[in-house]
Amino acid sequence: MKKALLLVDVQNVYYTCRQAYKRNFNYNQFWQTLTYSVDITHAFAYAIDRGDSKQREFQNILRAIGFDVKLKPFIQRADGSAKGDWDVGITVDALEYADNVDEVVLVSGDGDFDILVNALKAKGKTVTVYGVPTLTAESIQKAASRYVPIDTALLL
Repeated sequence: MKKALLLVDVQNVYYTCRQAYKRNFNYNQFWQTLTYSVDITHAFAYAIDRGDSKQREFQNILRAIGFDVKLKPFIQRADGSAKGDWDVGITVDALEYADNVDEVVLVSGDGDFDILVNALKAKGKTVTVYGVPTLTAESIQKAASRYVPIDTALLL
């Protein structure tokens, strides 16, 4: 069985599933589907920490499934805008852990990751990207070795 690194952009998958389907991503179903075909060596879920109890409960569910949950504080700027993305952290972890796996699985529709996907493929890795079709950048779909649309089979 191929060894895989799993990277989930929690904010991206949450908002794209909510916007496109008005439903939530089913992490348990996703994990079961994925582990049928690959051996996950590391699984990281990248999230923003707002400090509320419902969010902590969700993070504990992710940990129980098998994810290492990485958190960044939510930052509200004076102008009302917010900051809190994990693009650099996901990229660093992908490059750090990719040497020990055959495949990298990225759950995000963020087109900024097309550069990362190409870099991983240049290292000889298969890169599978999961994303909501209508909200996943075309550039990352084209860059991926395999693109898997998130549809109702992976939703709650």
